[in-house]
Amino acid sequence: MSQPRFCFLLLLFSIFLGDQASGELPPFTDYCTRLRQEIQGKKHGFLAGNLSYYVGGFHASWDLKEHETIGLTHPFKHDLRSRGVGIIQSTGVGKDDTGLGNDFSGWEFYKDTKVLYGSVLIGDQLFRHPVPAKMYWQPDRMICEYEISGVQIREEKFIAKNDAVCTIIESSKPVTLLFEGQSFFGRHSVSSSATARYDDDSDVIHVLEGGMTQCQPETDRSKKIAPIMYDGMSTVLTATREFASTCEFSENDQGQQFYQFQVPCDPDGVALIWAMGDKYREVVNAIQSLRDRTTSKTGLNRTDTREAIQHQNTPVQAALAQKSEHVNLELNAQIPRFGCSDKRHEDIYYFLWSLYLMYYIDVGRGMEMEPHTQTAVNNFLGMHRYDAAFQIKVGSWITDQSTYSYGNVLTWKNLFKAGYYKKSPQGVIALADNKGVSWHSGVYGNELSEHVLGAWQIYQHTDDLKFLRDCYEGYFREIFYRRIAPFASNHFEVAETLANMAQLTGHPEDIAHWNQLIDRSPDAIEAWFEQRWQVNGHRNYFAGSPDGMLMTNGFWHIRSRFFPNEYAIKMVDSWADDRVKGFHGKFFPLAMSRRSMQRFASDVDHAFGYTPDTAYFTLSGMFRQRLGDVSQRLALNHLEHYNFNAQWGIPVAPEAYTRDGVLFGDQYSNFNAGKILLYLEGFAGIDYSLPDNELRVHENMPKEWQWMEFQIPMVHKENDAKSWVNIRYERDQQGDTTQKKIVVSDCPLNVVIEPWTEAKEVRWSKTSHESTVESESSYPDYGRYEFRDSNRVKSVELQLWSDQSSE
Repeated sequence: MSQPRFCFLLLLFSIFLGDQASGELPPFTDYCTRLRQEIQGKKHGFLAGNLSYYVGGFHASWDLKEHETIGLTHPFKHDLRSRGVGIIQSTGVGKDDTGLGNDFSGWEFYKDTKVLYGSVLIGDQLFRHPVPAKMYWQPDRMICEYEISGVQIREEKFIAKNDAVCTIIESSKPVTLLFEGQSFFGRHSVSSSATARYDDDSDVIHVLEGGMTQCQPETDRSKKIAPIMYDGMSTVLTATREFASTCEFSENDQGQQFYQFQVPCDPDGVALIWAMGDKYREVVNAIQSLRDRTTSKTGLNRTDTREAIQHQNTPVQAALAQKSEHVNLELNAQIPRFGCSDKRHEDIYYFLWSLYLMYYIDVGRGMEMEPHTQTAVNNFLGMHRYDAAFQIKVGSWITDQSTYSYGNVLTWKNLFKAGYYKKSPQGVIALADNKGVSWHSGVYGNELSEHVLGAWQIYQHTDDLKFLRDCYEGYFREIFYRRIAPFASNHFEVAETLANMAQLTGHPEDIAHWNQLIDRSPDAIEAWFEQRWQVNGHRNYFAGSPDGMLMTNGFWHIRSRFFPNEYAIKMVDSWADDRVKGFHGKFFPLAMSRRSMQRFASDVDHAFGYTPDTAYFTLSGMFRQRLGDVSQRLALNHLEHYNFNAQWGIPVAPEAYTRDGVLFGDQYSNFNAGKILLYLEGFAGIDYSLPDNELRVHENMPKEWQWMEFQIPMVHKENDAKSWVNIRYERDQQGDTTQKKIVVSDCPLNVVIEPWTEAKEVRWSKTSHESTVESESSYPDYGRYEFRDSNRVKSVELQLWSDQSSE
């Protein structure tokens, strides 16, 4: 990155944080460049805008089927108007009414988009759809490098802030690029009514999409014929050098449209631009704002010189710089900063955050009024109720919570207000697992109670009563008033949280109701857990299935604050690390115990041998129970095997691994978002509450690390003042002696530090201030130090001792 550009980004960073920011300003880092991965032959390309996306090439799961090539292979529009390829009104009744746009087929419709497939003409030799020698991914762009008959060609592909997809191509010698593409016609399509033409006035190719397709809008999966999801939308293409004289169009028997054209390319470069939308003129304007033109409507006179490109003077180059600035500002100013002595984990952490942020979508209509993250866009589309259980909590750590966090909770309120829910005779209200602008999936579940706990964590990090009121009134209060369906024994905490919400939002009359709905007396809580302990013949396991299928779900219950700690210790000791009957396979955790795998071995069971959700729910409970060594050791084991590919030397985010440890499913899956919490709430053990004016640090730093450091953004609602709280952990082991130090700087809250003593003797401890209150932790192997002063720096230092020869 050039020095002027770097300085400009530093200025933007400072402006973004505001004049009232306190604490040492974290150093600016170019995370876009740092996260660059060489992925040719390993992964397909992936880019994200707001409603536009790009997939370069095609992998069936992780099986390479189509290489990326010059041009734009699979740009596509995804604004949640449909769940698949068709858009039709459901004829279902009641809970089976899935609205307008649900489709159980065609989720991966991007595979059938073929927009600009390039070939290279060098002299009289044509090289069709060349394969990159190298392909690099980073969150703001893709870079493809080609070696073709002595000519070097370089592409930079990106999605501009206005959702246009662009590629900038340069070649070391003059060549001719030939491009071909087609209107949308999917594998489920039955006919096309598309048209294609060259618009001379705008110097663009205009494809008016249209056609009919098979789809499955109902829960019975019956097939119907409906308009394609792109019906009536305009696809618009252009180039920054003259191409009009070479445009050719054709049509096949189904009515599908085909187009092709040529453009020259040399060291001065050429850019191609794609955009799509409902209003043709708006799409044209978006493209023209990026296309560099001077006097000729056909683009014969251009100013895209090498010097201009190098200095980012062309609109398309400026758009690329703007995109990089936006992504870098998000990764610098919106999320907690992290560093540690193992670079692999820094890369994993920022890679998972980059995906979480890339998936944000802001549609602004129908049941999609709030911005929110998503799990995927080229498999299951949109956000999922189950995945939101941890995605909501991840969002609670972001700086600008009203933009990035609130919608992860409140978008589901729209589904309830629209009347799209199922109600059982017992009064349990369940929402569909997936939704869009005017549709929902019609598949219901009971994880919604986890959203209450996520919303409460957002409130703790914001002190925003309006947000809490929006959650409680007209939503949580009505959903759970008759019954709270437990999710992994969370109902005690959910009822407690709803009572707290009632008090804070001006509904004290509801408190008695929530207290009565769920009996939280010590006897009731003890009975709940005792009745489910070691049931169905499963020794030292919780809520074991009567059919013998033991999944990790039993571990999920230990996330409850009320779960007996002695049960958690016994279950983890007996099952977690066991490689014969338990859940440790090639790494931890297997989704199903080894004992159960001998009986249950369907294709699905085999394919989803390891999954990111089961890992998060299992490991987060171990940290919640302060299990010390086993929690940090198994979390480290999981992250280094699941989210870092040692052969490639890059972080990965697969949807799953097979039982054999083979990569499976989506390649850029935000199903991994919960792993971010393993760093923040697990290893670092950070927990804070603005309403309670307290920061708590329950340290669990891996023994293999010498240090780790977090910088946590806090925004104080009353004056919008921003704080960057620095928390640094250090560990030095020399023989039998271990020195540990935890330092909290620039925290405006009271601080409680609970260092992990690693089951060793504490030889001595010292704190930064004599006024510090030392007390006994409620968990073994942890100390507890309370700081109630206003000093800038608060620290605890311990010297631990153990006889290494006896370990």
